[in-house]
Amino acid sequence: MPSIKLPVFDKSGKEVGTYAVDPSVIASRISAQLLHDAVIMYRTNLRQGSAATKSRSEVAGHKKKMYRQKGTGNARAGHIRSGVRRGGGHIFAKKARDWSYRLPRKALQVATRMAVASKITNSKLTLIDALSADAPKTKDAAAIIKALAIQGSVLVAVESYDVNLYKSFRNIEGVRILPVAEINAYEVLKPKRLLMTKAAIEKFVASVPEKAAKN
Repeated sequence: MPSIKLPVFDKSGKEVGTYAVDPSVIASRISAQLLHDAVIMYRTNLRQGSAATKSRSEVAGHKKKMYRQKGTGNARAGHIRSGVRRGGGHIFAKKARDWSYRLPRKALQVATRMAVASKITNSKLTLIDALSADAPKTKDAAAIIKALAIQGSVLVAVESYDVNLYKSFRNIEGVRILPVAEINAYEVLKPKRLLMTKAAIEKFVASVPEKAAKN
């Protein structure tokens, strides 16, 4: 696949240059199955697993049979804790559990590269020359998003963690900011667009192993 020249914009939305990148260098192919598996894993790991209900052995109430088996004209019944009665225990009680699991580390790394490559090939990646902030200002961050004509949700990937940038973007609805070293397939695929600084994409491309094309 030939290299794609991506326009590089400044904070005002003016094009100030281009950046050539070959998606096949980042990921030789895009596996929908691997991306699906990675997203399911990340979403599953977000589950709290704290849902719990009481079984018939845990609810309050005596264990004595409510009335004799025969001769009352009523249907036979056990004790008041029975799951078929109001206030009784759940028949199939839920218990807290850990839902988390992990795919192989190299598979997740490949999935991240595939996610970024898919954003490039689908023209969902926007490059900006640099991002900086002397102080937390959400108004300035929102102005940058507007100047770049980015609509909908977006992941902002920067070269390294900057507390002022983080505080500037975190209050904007649908916007998430992360250092490029911490992005994963789910974080990349979840928003509609990906906004990266030039330094961030250079760092990401430099981190791709030489044999990534074989993955």
